Amino acid sequence: MKRVLSFIVATLICLACFGGKNYNESTGSESKKIVLAYVTSWSSVIPDPTYITHINYAFGHVTDQFNGVRIDNEERLKQIIALRNQKPDLKVLLSIGGWGSGRFSEMAADDSFRKSFAADCQRVVKEFNLDGIDIDWEYPTNTGGGISASPADYDNYTYLMRDIRAAIGSDKLLTHATSAGAKYYDFKALDQYLDFTNIMAYDMGMPPYHHSPLYSSKLSGGLTSDIAVNLHLEAGVPKHKLVLGVPFYGKANRGFKRPADMLRAFEMEGYYYHWDDSAKVPYLSDVEGTLVYGYENLESLYIKCRYIIERDLLGVMYWSYDGDNEAGDMRKIVYTTLNKE
Repeated sequence: MKRVLSFIVATLICLACFGGKNYNESTGSESKKIVLAYVTSWSSVIPDPTYITHINYAFGHVTDQFNGVRIDNEERLKQIIALRNQKPDLKVLLSIGGWGSGRFSEMAADDSFRKSFAADCQRVVKEFNLDGIDIDWEYPTNTGGGISASPADYDNYTYLMRDIRAAIGSDKLLTHATSAGAKYYDFKALDQYLDFTNIMAYDMGMPPYHHSPLYSSKLSGGLTSDIAVNLHLEAGVPKHKLVLGVPFYGKANRGFKRPADMLRAFEMEGYYYHWDDSAKVPYLSDVEGTLVYGYENLESLYIKCRYIIERDLLGVMYWSYDGDNEAGDMRKIVYTTLNKE
């Protein structure tokens, strides 16, 4: 516990020194690394854009007719876009999909549906003055989210990205969120159409295992953030187009009451704080020593951001903005670690 408290104090001192500038104080240049926040349609929290470079608004969906885009809570999307009044260089994209969001397979399999959907992506970009489209199809060829799927999704996914790129033009961003295991995608074929790839390096395990370990340990499953990065690189994603996802939430055993502020989890009565120095993440255990809550703290987020710098990746993505505490400690440590130098 003392280690955690001393790290938090040191971190807050560091944040105070950098002051959350949007620009590098020594050079006057823009942020060097992408810091992308998913902002949800169901939250009422208005983001502070100071520590963000990109926002993916969650979510849009494929329409019931398979040929267009439906947006959740359009008025909130307009509020998010208005944040450019505070930070003109903020990029706002509509993320289409999410876990359990279907009709992708049917849409992408039909030339007419696919092209109509792509054209509606362009309509949405123009109507809402967006900076681009993010596709979060979870997952092509896989029915795990309760959605329809087909083996043909693998190739049709590439055709979908091709058609969206043609519709929205080269001056808009086209990105996607991918599984940590780098399955389901022909990354080499996709590269010409995509600006960057966001790895969902979380939900990789459930208690009694970590869900977002950086490295392997006895408490990690088959996947880690490091393995996910390596799998994407091996599959053909250039490192300058690779964004590592981190969670602003924890995974718990059923019945565990999550803390209101995840960073205060170590204070929970009846549970015991641990730092897994192999995996580089914290966790809480029960009295028997079993992991019951895996999560992130400022130390683990700092280490993951240093990893992004050392691997020369494009930046970081996190799900989701409303998982941070009121003080914004997680978004601040992420932004300042990546862009303070």
